[in-house]
Amino acid sequence: MIGLAGPAPTIRTAVPADLPELRRVFRAASLSNPGDAPLLLAHPEFLDFTGDGVAAGRTRVAEGDAQGVGRILGFATVADVDAGDGELEDLFVDPQWHRRGIADRLLRDAVEALRESGRRRLWVVGNPQALAFYRAVGFTGGESVATELGVGLRLHLDV
Repeated sequence: MIGLAGPAPTIRTAVPADLPELRRVFRAASLSNPGDAPLLLAHPEFLDFTGDGVAAGRTRVAEGDAQGVGRILGFATVADVDAGDGELEDLFVDPQWHRRGIADRLLRDAVEALRESGRRRLWVVGNPQALAFYRAVGFTGGESVATELGVGLRLHLDV
């Protein structure tokens, strides 16, 4: 991986001790989009990451050796929607590690887990600014949906 001091990030299940780092990554990644930052700062409750998926074992982290220190570079949380689908609740990467394949690795991990469990599709309500990323990794659709933060796009990926 470009920019990592060691090998490619390790993907593992998050544990409660990870919550401070997950909260840091969530906040930094959320505020890294200049189009979203003013609204988020006006509503700081949206910057509180509760980590519900951690206790349920649904959050996976990408951990890497950054300048000699192991740290969480990003994370993803997938929830069950019904017997055949999953929902990508979270996909956040520390802005210092954007564009280095970390989100892609986390998505591949999620897809593999869904396939192994017999799921057929992964859904996400994506931020319009993230549309190019989701399209690049194979998501289709794009119906507009209302969210607490404005308009989102409902996309899916057949796994």
